[in-house]
Amino acid sequence: MVAPPPIDGVLALLDELVAFDSVALTPNVDLIDHVVAYLRPHCTDIALTHDETGTKANLFATIGPAVDGGIMLAGHSDVVPVDPADWATPPFTATRVGDRVYGRGTADMKGFVACVLALVPRFAALDLVRPVHVALTFDEEDGFHGAPILIDSLGDHPRPASAIVGEPTGLQVVGAHKGCYEYTTTVTGMNGHSSRPTEAVSAVHHATRWIGGLLGLAGELADRAPADSRFEPPYTTTNVGVVGGGLARCTVAADCAFEWEMRPVQGTDAGFVKERMAAVEADLLAEMRTVHPGAAIETEVVCEIDGLEWDEGSPAIALMRSLLDGDPPTGVVAYGTEAGLYQAAGIPSVVWGPGDIAVAHRPDEFVEVADLEACLEVLTRLAGVLRD
Repeated sequence: MVAPPPIDGVLALLDELVAFDSVALTPNVDLIDHVVAYLRPHCTDIALTHDETGTKANLFATIGPAVDGGIMLAGHSDVVPVDPADWATPPFTATRVGDRVYGRGTADMKGFVACVLALVPRFAALDLVRPVHVALTFDEEDGFHGAPILIDSLGDHPRPASAIVGEPTGLQVVGAHKGCYEYTTTVTGMNGHSSRPTEAVSAVHHATRWIGGLLGLAGELADRAPADSRFEPPYTTTNVGVVGGGLARCTVAADCAFEWEMRPVQGTDAGFVKERMAAVEADLLAEMRTVHPGAAIETEVVCEIDGLEWDEGSPAIALMRSLLDGDPPTGVVAYGTEAGLYQAAGIPSVVWGPGDIAVAHRPDEFVEVADLEACLEVLTRLAGVLRD
């Protein structure tokens, strides 16, 4: 029986990880270099892959033999932005207050990463039959840009049999989640004086009509929900999160851009939304171009990440059930993770980790120390799986 490492070691690692302000879409190589230095004495292989700028890196480290059939413990290195004025404690300092540790990323998901790193020396000291892999990606929080690059490189490494993606689930097993499709749409009109609006083309006005068309699909998307949908809400949702455009109240706006998303419960819903919005867009463009032939509506794909599909026979779900006492329920969530990408790449995946998603992405994010202790205890049981 392998004993979990002391919680003090995990908290020290969490202190170090939180101190890196690895906000999505900014360089993370300092954090990755720090983790590599920690892992190097214990790993049989460490591989890095980078974005085209070389300032952001994924890590894939192997502990144990270089054979197929291992377990991948997967996380992301990035966090969402902060406004320090909204925080009661410094966001990039892990601050323990009672039974909680506050700091950006403590729940999502550096707490899980700290637990994994704390276990690496113990796994490395064992005579493993199958390897354990540590995967860390960049830019999960804004477009899932890192994971596809890491996945493309896995053909050069032993193939994991399953993956545990350590997002904050409150230590509940998650076997499925919705997809995450994100976009930026830019409307280009023609400016003019607001007293003569018919001689201009308002990008803001037409953008709001496009947005109205999107949000107007809510009822039809609800009607399309599968009868056996496990999600809450059970249907595909859409959201417009950011809108910007125009110069002044008295000027017809020439430009407007907005960021939006949909979270499909089934792949056909994405096609349905795109088809319906193409028709709305065609009508708007025809109207706009009667005044200004150069008017345009263009949509940039930020990411199109399919969900984690339910698979009752998933080896990853079976693995989690074997690590947990009894027969824990397996649930679903509406938010997206990298687990869907790993599943699509042929690696059965499950989402399970310490922390509460309700405090992720918010000021004063925290993780309970008890969650970290429980996570350590469960992941320690992987030793038995890896030695069989």
